[in-house]
Amino acid sequence: MSRMIFYRHTKEGRLAEKLYALTTDRSEKIGDELIEAASELFELAVHEGYVGNLWHRLLTEALVYDENPYTVSSERRGKVEGSIRDAIMKDLNCFHEMFATDIFSAPGVEDVFGDKTQYLDYKPTKGSGMKYNPVIRSEINELSVKLATAASAEEMRDLLEEFYKKRGVGVFGLHKAFRVGSKTDNGGVAANGNGRMESLEVYPIYNIAVTSLDDLVGYESQKEQLRDNTEAFLEGRKANNCLLYGEAGTGKSSSIRAILNEYYDRGLRMIEVYKHQYSEINTLIDRLKNRNYRFIIYMDDLSFEEFEVEYKYLKAVLEGGLESRPDNVLIYATSNRRHLVRENFSDREERDDDKHANETVQEKISLCARFGLSIYYGSPEQEEFFKIVEELAARYGIDKDKETLRLEANRWEITHNGFSGRTATQFIDHLRGKAGTV
Repeated sequence: MSRMIFYRHTKEGRLAEKLYALTTDRSEKIGDELIEAASELFELAVHEGYVGNLWHRLLTEALVYDENPYTVSSERRGKVEGSIRDAIMKDLNCFHEMFATDIFSAPGVEDVFGDKTQYLDYKPTKGSGMKYNPVIRSEINELSVKLATAASAEEMRDLLEEFYKKRGVGVFGLHKAFRVGSKTDNGGVAANGNGRMESLEVYPIYNIAVTSLDDLVGYESQKEQLRDNTEAFLEGRKANNCLLYGEAGTGKSSSIRAILNEYYDRGLRMIEVYKHQYSEINTLIDRLKNRNYRFIIYMDDLSFEEFEVEYKYLKAVLEGGLESRPDNVLIYATSNRRHLVRENFSDREERDDDKHANETVQEKISLCARFGLSIYYGSPEQEEFFKIVEELAARYGIDKDKETLRLEANRWEITHNGFSGRTATQFIDHLRGKAGTV
């Protein structure tokens, strides 16, 4: 916001500044521009789950989502000492003034806002507020009420520092899963002629499957290894980059999603990175290393063809680069291949022509060795497959006798990709759909 030093980076902050100027500065035209701003306010209310006074909620969003030197320092320490604590008061005095202003009652705005009740006591529609999980959304709404009744800017500062310390700030503090893109396309990837992203940005993923490791039937040893490594990481002990490999449909990706859900409340965050973005991982890590969270960089279905060179970037990040990986970042990956880079027979046959061919082969297959922990997920045998089906059937109330259930499951797997946890889940989903259950 242009009147401020720190809080000026979010769309909510820019909209708050615009609304305040249009409704308090009488030299401004308030017609179509104010209508457009009011429309944007309602869009944010639906998307972000606003409740009550929309003006106060918008200001609160600007305060909790802006990552700046003060908010990030407060996230790490709570109460911030030093000159920055005094400097922030200019901004907070502005916010205190804006909280005290009823922009919906400003002279000449009646034709735009109409009935003020819809702005002062906004009631969300069912299913709105997808930006935050319900707990975070509720706490931001509660903070909005407290800030509106704060007697001074100093009291607002105390409330904010308490919130930043407890919940964090901005995209990393208030969300748990992310993807990498660019600022130019709001989540896609813009590249220059060299294929590099011009403006690295991290975007939250809102819709995360709510699963736990207990939902994954079987694979007890694999889950225990994954839990132990993740808990060591969260507790600041030594932990390894981790590769989950094995047959398709065995629960590798589901296990990693479950790890995120299980440990999110302990400060775990996860960022999904795609193959064409591996050259930017060091830039991403540089942004993460000073935050008060533990980050897992997640690479799904990791594999490379012989002509692809992105694996070289990954090798340097995993081990071998001049800069060491920060303690708050790990890499978890899944793959259907044990050796992540395809090796052709020709690689070996060319040894007669290239005395260094063996070194070339070793370079290609050495990537997996840089994951300190490799966990194998194998396809279940028939009896194990039937046990998975039976447990899922019991979990979802499928009323079939054991013999009939096994017979139908066997018929299903013959035409649906064989024995795997995914096949068992798809079979149970088929039965649930026929029974009309959810």
